[in-house]
Amino acid sequence: MPAPDPSVVRFDGPWHHLDVRANGLRFHAVEADPRAPADAPLVLMLHGFGEFWWSWRHQLAALTEAGYRAVAVDLRGYGDSDKPPRGYDGWTLAGDTHGLIRSLGHTSATLVGHADGGLVCWGTATLHPRVVSRIAVLASPHPRALRREVLRNKTQRSAFLGGFLYKQLPRFGERQLTRHDGAFLVDYFRDRAGQRWQETRDFDEVLARNREAVQIPGVAHCSLEYQRWAYRSQFRPDGARFMELMDQPVGVPVLALRGRDDHYITESTMVASSPWAPAFDYWHVPGAGHFVHEEQPERTTKLLLDWLA
Repeated sequence: MPAPDPSVVRFDGPWHHLDVRANGLRFHAVEADPRAPADAPLVLMLHGFGEFWWSWRHQLAALTEAGYRAVAVDLRGYGDSDKPPRGYDGWTLAGDTHGLIRSLGHTSATLVGHADGGLVCWGTATLHPRVVSRIAVLASPHPRALRREVLRNKTQRSAFLGGFLYKQLPRFGERQLTRHDGAFLVDYFRDRAGQRWQETRDFDEVLARNREAVQIPGVAHCSLEYQRWAYRSQFRPDGARFMELMDQPVGVPVLALRGRDDHYITESTMVASSPWAPAFDYWHVPGAGHFVHEEQPERTTKLLLDWLA
């Protein structure tokens, strides 16, 4: 079968597609109502590994109805956003988010991120504090907390490194992601999602859409580059410098959410983020695994709205 065109992620729904220029790239973004008031606070949502903007489908409408300008974006290298061969380091990704906020016409925003998207939230709040009013991170501990727990906590180390190291191999990781029409993502989601969600029709649609999206030319390579930089930078001066810069508290409120059945990111690792977030509000959500915003969308959205209010 021919590889899908990037436009496959621009499917119809109760939302509006737009292109945003930021940090030298074109980003594909989606919002529920392009006629939102100019003074509506911006909530920018950043997806995790193996997904694209659509993972925030439940939150887009609810946040917009509550009076916010909710925008979900395809991160650099994903979906219908540009796919440069490099730029997946912490500084550049934080610069992408900073540029997106400005290009969308706002001076600041609330950032909401899942997994890799959450790490971008932590980085942006630290490196570009003037444009971030608060961050919500889902299954995404502070980078220093994650590194410390991987080194010290056997349970976290086993869960995290098991599916992480092989992706460092050039070309091998890309083949793993794309062979058999993206079948890797079936195992990936089933391994990390809670059982309740896996028995729904919504889960089947998630598998189908994400399997298609990962086969878009360039997506497999770019999505792996996030994790390759995170690993390789640990042994290089640029990584040491980044971690040094990250060793300071963020000056904004932080909401941390985790599915109670998430065995990929442990509760102790999420809680270990609190030293870098003086205003730290942590909740675990029953009946959800790693994809808490999709598995328990109503509960997740309510926690977000209560916190924003």
